[in-house]
Amino acid sequence: MPNNKYTAYDIGGSVIKDNETYLLKDNKTLKNLVLSSTLLKPNQETRGHSHSGQEEVYYFIDGQGQMILGEESLDVVAGDIILIPDGAFHKVINPTSEYLYFVCVFDGKRNH
Repeated sequence: MPNNKYTAYDIGGSVIKDNETYLLKDNKTLKNLVLSSTLLKPNQETRGHSHSGQEEVYYFIDGQGQMILGEESLDVVAGDIILIPDGAFHKVINPTSEYLYFVCVFDGKRNH
């Protein structure tokens, strides 16, 4: 039986991307949900994207930054949770000299 207990700082899974922008990991233990973590490096931002037919939940663990959600810009800090509706454009920006770390949960397979 696979491990079913993780921490916000170690979600298990595999490294999907590790580059100058971020370290991205996915845990695909569950059948219908993916648990993902992103360590967004200082003064970097995600590309931004949207998913038709897919919702997401972002939980910010460490750091501070901004999240673009549709036409809205939201300041985010550790402890904030952002709900991403089906098809909504979203992007995370880290304008600071510190790391910004967040986890997210989404349904189905990664399509970005």
